[in-house]
Parts: sequence; structure tokens; C-alpha cells
Amino acid sequence: MNPQFVALVRHGAYRQITDAPSALQPFPLTEAGRRHAWQSADHLQAFSNQHAIPIATTIHSSPLLRAWQTAEAITQILPGRWQIVEDARLCERAVGSVANLTIDTIEQIVANDPRYDPLPRGWKSDSGFRLPFPGAESLLEAGQRVATYLTDTMQRQGNAPSSLHIVVGHGAAFRHAAHHLGVLSREEVGAVSMYHDQPVFLRLDPGRQWRLAGGKWKPRRTTDTHTD
Repeated sequence: MNPQFVALVRHGAYRQITDAPSALQPFPLTEAGRRHAWQSADHLQAFSNQHAIPIATTIHSSPLLRAWQTAEAITQILPGRWQIVEDARLCERAVGSVANLTIDTIEQIVANDPRYDPLPRGWKSDSGFRLPFPGAESLLEAGQRVATYLTDTMQRQGNAPSSLHIVVGHGAAFRHAAHHLGVLSREEVGAVSMYHDQPVFLRLDPGRQWRLAGGKWKPRRTTDTHTD
């Protein structure tokens, strides 16, 4: 197996509900978000040129609108013909039946249900916490889902020449995937985020070990509870 490279592209800024977990919100990019996508495309091309690695013509994307629009905007900048493949395994962490409700509303629902204990402080950004609702998952579980997708996709390359594979998705799921892949420690996951306009590049070596190959994580403020 030849080394394979993955560009983790966080979607651009989008019109999200204020004070609600980003999760599966179905809203489009803002104009700033489109600019983020175009700037990401410039970084992708620069990495390809610097390392003499061609960009694979299939772009992998979360099916959430903000991610698909980011992938589509990237194809407007990069030369060539592209295929965007959407896969639900690249979605952000799901919060189940309380999707698209505000944090205050979710906490009130839990408080009014005698079956549940009060939610712990900082639950939204707690990597291991899962809301007690059908369909919910923890950030670590979402990261495992994404990590499995990345590994399976790259291993299917077999002995194909090295390429740069663009994957468009969500910051929290990507960070926790990087933890499962051995690129970030558990402590580092909580200390970083992702820029909307700067991909993080990973390399899968022939020995099936992942490592950081370029780009940079965004330092995370201790008061920042945003997960996507």
C-alpha cells in the first residue's frame, strides 16, 4: 500500500440556530461560508502542488447541506472534473430526538422528565456524554464512525498511487475521529477546534499508521462550547 493523504475540510460558516447544538441542522452556508470553502480550495491546491500529490477526483462529503455546499464550492475553484459522494457516516454528532432545539430547551426537557438525572455541566462539549434520547450519540461515538469511514475508504485504495482525498464534514466529528486514529490525544481533542477555511491534512502510511501531514488545528477557548 502506498501512502494516502486525507484533507479534512470543515464546512464553511452557515445559518445555524443560535444556542443549539449544530448536530444535524439542515441550513445553508452564508456568503462568508462560501468564501471559506473557496479559501479551503486554495489550501488544497497548494498542498497538492507542494507535495506533488494529485487530488483524487471523488470528494467525500457529509450529506448535511452546509457540507455538500462546501464540497460543491470547492469544485468551482479546483480545476478538473469532480464527483461528490455523500455519506451519512460523515455527519456531525447526532443528538437524537431533540435535534435543532436550543440548549435551554433540551435541559428543560430533561429536568421535566422524572426518568433522567439533570444534565452535567458542560455536557454539550463532553466527549463521552450521550444525551438520553433515541438516536443520540456521544462525540466519541461520532468520531469513531468517521474514523472507521476514513480507514475503510483509504484501505480500499490498495496499491493505488498516492493521492490526496478530500473529505468535507464537521469539526467535532473530525477532531474525535483524529483521536481514534491516534493523531490527537484525548486531552488535545478538547483543546483544539478546526478553522472553517483551513483543512487539516492526514497521512496513512503503508504500516496503517495515521499521522498529521499538514495544516493546523485551531486553538480552542476554554469558554467555547461550540462543537461544529
